[in-house]
Amino acid sequence: MAKKPRKQQQQSAGTPATVALTAAGADFTVHAYDHDPGHPSYGEEAAEVMGVSPDRVFKTLVAEVDGALTVAVVPVAGSLDLKALASAVGGKRAAMADPALAERTTGYVRGGISPLGQRRKLPTVLDASATTHPTVCVSAGRRGLEVELSPEDLARLTGAVLSPIARA
Repeated sequence: MAKKPRKQQQQSAGTPATVALTAAGADFTVHAYDHDPGHPSYGEEAAEVMGVSPDRVFKTLVAEVDGALTVAVVPVAGSLDLKALASAVGGKRAAMADPALAERTTGYVRGGISPLGQRRKLPTVLDASATTHPTVCVSAGRRGLEVELSPEDLARLTGAVLSPIARA
């Protein structure tokens, strides 16, 4: 039997991401579901459970660009182009960050890292494909919790640069 997402009221989720969205007066919807720890992909699981195209569900990745932590937000249907990420922030070289460092810096656990409400605000790059959708979904700050909002609000609230950083 397929899992059904549970819609929650904006403030009931109570993660730093939803608190930041509420404080900013952003229009958003929270989608909660029972996370399956055996699923091979957090983002693909979210897309499947919510019945949303994987092109509209975005994953939050933390990378190091020339030694500085940087957030990349890309569709779960694709992968991050590290060279494009480095170029988007004026850097030369990018590599994925150590997961423990990403968790400590953002305040979130892997699979639940949100681009919103992070412990320490990091430079953020949002894949330009986000603007082709009226709304996109990103982690709301824990596994099994997604937030849906306009790509314009996501870019504005994270201070993101829009750039083509995803590969199909």
